[in-house]
Amino acid sequence: MRHAAPNTATNEIDETVRASRALAAAGLSDMVWGHAAVRDGADRGVWMKASGWGFEEIDADRVLLVDRAGEVLEGQGTRHIEFPIHTEIMAARADVGCVVHTHAPALSAFASLDVPLLPISHDGVPFCDPQLPRFADTGALIATDSLGAALAEALGDANACLMPRHGAVTVGPDAATAVMYAVLLERACRTQLMAMAADRPRVWSDSAEVVFKREQVWNPTQREAGWRYLGRLAERNAR
Repeated sequence: MRHAAPNTATNEIDETVRASRALAAAGLSDMVWGHAAVRDGADRGVWMKASGWGFEEIDADRVLLVDRAGEVLEGQGTRHIEFPIHTEIMAARADVGCVVHTHAPALSAFASLDVPLLPISHDGVPFCDPQLPRFADTGALIATDSLGAALAEALGDANACLMPRHGAVTVGPDAATAVMYAVLLERACRTQLMAMAADRPRVWSDSAEVVFKREQVWNPTQREAGWRYLGRLAERNAR
């Protein structure tokens, strides 16, 4: 294992820390499981948190550079077994700069119902028309290159993919986008579960309104505002 020289890939490490802490602030922690990864600027692999730590515990010393073969190139600690989620999606999608994988309860419960996600609230808008895909090959860990590649194929060009019996992945060109999609997906699933528990959803945005709201509600400026809020919340929680 090689260890990073001072200030190596500072931006990628910082983004990985910020993504992890933002996910914790949003309530998407699953003890020490789940992870966010940021593409290495030199295309050597992905930067992701070390195994054994919760999102809220991540700092620069707990971030690793992992290559596509699973070798830890920089940093100290053990890599997550599910690194192929990140390396294979980024290999398949040149437009993706960050991948988030969570086991958030609402999205996991919703995925088990095998029903379409509806744009009942603003939160569902990024994942409808077309409907977000589902990866059903396995509910076990994505611990091999072949499973990672199959997940990437199921994701296609979408911004999220539900993984029934497991969790979900979200992607974006940067950490702000991928993290916000993870937060919005969990909220959208929770909202629909609430509506279904009360009776059944009866009103939601039609296709035209979904297209309009994508730009009005979830344009890059709005996503960035949510990302910055989560960053401030994480800072307050750390005090």
